[in-house]
Amino acid sequence: QVQLVESGGGLVQPGDSLQLSCAATGRSFSTYTMGWFRQAPGKEREFLAGINTWGKRSTYYADSIYGRFVIFRDNDKNTVYLYMDKLKLAETATYYCAGDEAGRSQTRNVGEYKYWGQGTQVTVSS
Repeated sequence: QVQLVESGGGLVQPGDSLQLSCAATGRSFSTYTMGWFRQAPGKEREFLAGINTWGKRSTYYADSIYGRFVIFRDNDKNTVYLYMDKLKLAETATYYCAGDEAGRSQTRNVGEYKYWGQGTQVTVSS
């Protein structure tokens, strides 16, 4: 098992950047596919970015944030990050880290991820 804890959320203005962290404890996630999602009130959970296992570390992104967000991981620290740039008002949401222990590639669906953190709030406001 692995436990995930997100951090780094906060209040920012439109156009600002922010970096989120997801720290894992209990077990190494070096062989896990990791992803970031977000969920705004009254809306479905939305896939943002994913990163494959340590063997490849290839990344993939949702069209909505392509070119603005970057996901990367540090397996030695059991931490995955999401760097977000040019944030928009509509991107106010709770941001979640997720892990797929099966290590499947290019996973984008909520149901493919078994482990989830409690989320960190990002508020974009002018």
